[in-house]
Amino acid sequence: MNLAARRAVQKVESRAVQLWTATLPAFLASLVEFVEALTVVLAVGITRGWRSAILGSVAAVALLGLLVLLFGPLLTRFPIAWLQIAVGWLLILFGMRWLRKAILRAGGAIGLHDETSAFDQQRRELEKANAGGLRGLDPVGFLASFKAVTLEGLEVVFIVIAVGATANALVPASVGAAAAGVLVIGAGAILQRPLSRVPENSLKFVVGVLFSAFGTFWFGEGLGMKWVGEDLAILGLIAGYLLISLAGIALCRWARRSNGRINSTATT
Repeated sequence: MNLAARRAVQKVESRAVQLWTATLPAFLASLVEFVEALTVVLAVGITRGWRSAILGSVAAVALLGLLVLLFGPLLTRFPIAWLQIAVGWLLILFGMRWLRKAILRAGGAIGLHDETSAFDQQRRELEKANAGGLRGLDPVGFLASFKAVTLEGLEVVFIVIAVGATANALVPASVGAAAAGVLVIGAGAILQRPLSRVPENSLKFVVGVLFSAFGTFWFGEGLGMKWVGEDLAILGLIAGYLLISLAGIALCRWARRSNGRINSTATT
């Protein structure tokens, strides 16, 4: 294989890695956010009425779309290096936050997040609110759905823009987020109950590893670092963060067992 052909193959491989590293994290992270938003919307629909739940969700989606149209084009005015540094640092913070909670939950230091419990709590709070509204529109339900979809949706928008714009793969990242949205909304419409069987902590663990790795890669590129293997270096960073995270889980479990033995000895 001559030099030109080898470079063409390397370019195709690099682009394939780029597309997958944009689509997969956007899909997984958006899946978590959509599941959390769905829990609130379902609680509103069952407790306060589906009209308010749906209208609040639609209004939130419209607001998010407007924000993307207004502020999305501004990203093209920034130098790519500045964008990589800013987005890389934010992704590291975002990923580490999810990864920290996932490690502590997997290690038994804190309890697992339960969508069913969250759903029941949301229903109780909504049932206590005063009823009322105009032409069948319940303001409490509308605002609850609007707030939930807006807050979770803002994180989805950030994920898509951060992953897509920095990796020059905005469309694949958008497709990944859209696929997650369609999957969650479809499952929610069919089941009409919280998606409690979605392994949310495992998803947050995976996304935390991916975001931390991507953030480190782009932050380094923004500072002018030359990664060995170029885009393929992301795979090495993912493996590194994964090993460190698994070691953190093992350490949490060891510390928990040690504290249990100490407490047991102290009480005897």
